[in-house]
Amino acid sequence: MSSTVTVNNLSHIFGKGQLCRTVLTDINLELRPGEIVLLTGPSGSGKTTLLTLMGALRSVQSGSLKILDQELKGARKRKLVKLRTQIGFIFQSHNLLDCLTAAENVGMALKLHGGSLSDRRDRSHEMLKTVGLDEHSHKHPSQLSGGQKQRVAIARALVSEPKIVLADEPTASLDSHSGRDVVNLIQQLAHRQHCTVLLVTHDARILDIADRTLHIEDGRLST
Repeated sequence: MSSTVTVNNLSHIFGKGQLCRTVLTDINLELRPGEIVLLTGPSGSGKTTLLTLMGALRSVQSGSLKILDQELKGARKRKLVKLRTQIGFIFQSHNLLDCLTAAENVGMALKLHGGSLSDRRDRSHEMLKTVGLDEHSHKHPSQLSGGQKQRVAIARALVSEPKIVLADEPTASLDSHSGRDVVNLIQQLAHRQHCTVLLVTHDARILDIADRTLHIEDGRLST
């Protein structure tokens, strides 16, 4: 089975001169289609940096990082933008636009993929129905609970059927019941769409959903 993510000897630093700090050191990793991998570790260990590198949101400095067999190091901006359309992002803070309804927020993820406005609307409503929010599609984020907002974020991340989903602490601001519902949804939809999920978490309550758990500390990765 071909890997969706292949990382070899990846290192990353912040700052220059005396302020230079190594954040990631010699990371080697493969992620495969359909698996859910949890990434754990203390604050400041490099989890989010690794996630943003995989998401083509930060430039690769040293080593090799391939997403869907495409090398990110030295890649042109146009190539990175195209790769991002194959990646779904879920963040702790939801990152929903308050001026848009739930359906419109989900539909934003489809704009780069083309299609008519009516098609985007239909797919957005269908996805919100899948996450149990079809009756709330007309509401704005301010009218939704924390768990409902995260469901909208999941719908937005998965509506375009990405090959990879990167989730950064998606349950951190939720109570135990809402947090469990959120990770169950991620698990079900990821398996249905056969996409790879890398989920950064401090939440020990959700470790059981993982096919594998990785640990990172002081920028070094272990299983």
